[in-house]
Amino acid sequence: MTTFVLAGGCFWCLDAVYQRTKGVAAVISGYIGGHTKDPNYREVCTGTTGHAEATTVIFDQDVVPAEVILDMFFTVHDPTTLNRQGYDVGTQYRSAMFPLDEHQREQFTAALEKFGAIYPNPLVTTIEESKDFYPAEQIHQDYYSENPDVGYCRVIIDPKLAKIRKYYAEWLNEG
Repeated sequence: MTTFVLAGGCFWCLDAVYQRTKGVAAVISGYIGGHTKDPNYREVCTGTTGHAEATTVIFDQDVVPAEVILDMFFTVHDPTTLNRQGYDVGTQYRSAMFPLDEHQREQFTAALEKFGAIYPNPLVTTIEESKDFYPAEQIHQDYYSENPDVGYCRVIIDPKLAKIRKYYAEWLNEG
């Protein structure tokens, strides 16, 4: 199994995508990259902890290649907007990747180069040192599946899932 830690705005969005991806064994929403020990959602939302909302994705590369996981990451969020994803604004919504080893750093760098050539605006996605990852509160785990009719899910997440279905249907568990 391979583990990637990715931050692309609100963790509910990445969580919703990867929960539906073949070969993904677990998705954990949480916080990484900050200076506060064991932060909670309210603290992270202030933007003062330095943490990003992130998703740990544990997947089987024999089922879904790492490149597909990274392609989905760059497709489902806008890696050209600094500290912002739509209405979510602040450093906690930054676009970042947290490599767990040198091989992942190389994979992430290659993905940045690939998507840097595709997007018309410069990428602001950072590769940051992996620090402690703190799982978010239970209410944030698999949020979309538990709350599909909440306004945020309908307005923000549904279009992202539609985009992923359009480009990555073969990699999804749903019909």
